[in-house]
Amino acid sequence: MKIISTNIGSETTIAWKGKNIKTGIVKTPVESPITLDTFAVRGDHINNKKVHGGIDKSCYAYGENYYEYWKGLYPDLNWNFGMFGENITVAGLNEAEIFIGDIYKIGEAIVQVSQPRLPCNTFAARFGSTKIIRQFIEFDHPGIYLRVIQSGRVKVGDDLRLDLRNKKALSVQQIYQLLYSRKEFVNETLAREALFDSNLSASAKQEIRRQWKLEIS
Repeated sequence: MKIISTNIGSETTIAWKGKNIKTGIVKTPVESPITLDTFAVRGDHINNKKVHGGIDKSCYAYGENYYEYWKGLYPDLNWNFGMFGENITVAGLNEAEIFIGDIYKIGEAIVQVSQPRLPCNTFAARFGSTKIIRQFIEFDHPGIYLRVIQSGRVKVGDDLRLDLRNKKALSVQQIYQLLYSRKEFVNETLAREALFDSNLSASAKQEIRRQWKLEIS
């Protein structure tokens, strides 16, 4: 996998359903390297820190290979990399082959996969459609959130080099399916397994418990 684009956002206001939403989801490519820090990408605006940024969501990566699919659904939008709010756009991303807890070296940084991205109301506002939420869920390629183990600069052309594969973990795609209780793909046994994974973010575990009505002692 290789970085195709590095993207930074400033605070933007989007008019949506009669309200003005302030957000950092509108990101555009930058030519200079970006710095991945412990709690966020340096210089990147985060408006709602309850659901974005922090230890488990300091950097978001999305697949360049998925852009053509979405352009086909939304051809009238002004497309550029960073459209999904990702900090890094990556060639060859496949969430079925990336596992929670996997550790990657990117440029100067070392990162660990923590959870998939969940679409929200701001995501719908970005695309100007409520349909995007269900479409994003059913597409099964949500991108990956990363926790930063070692801060550092990354740039276009840098490889995501796998340093440690967590062979016992569930894939990012399986976690995503658990988060929406998609029982045609996953089951309660996998849900319980996910809750015992120390590398999965606390917020993802909380949502899996809610979806599957589980209590773990």
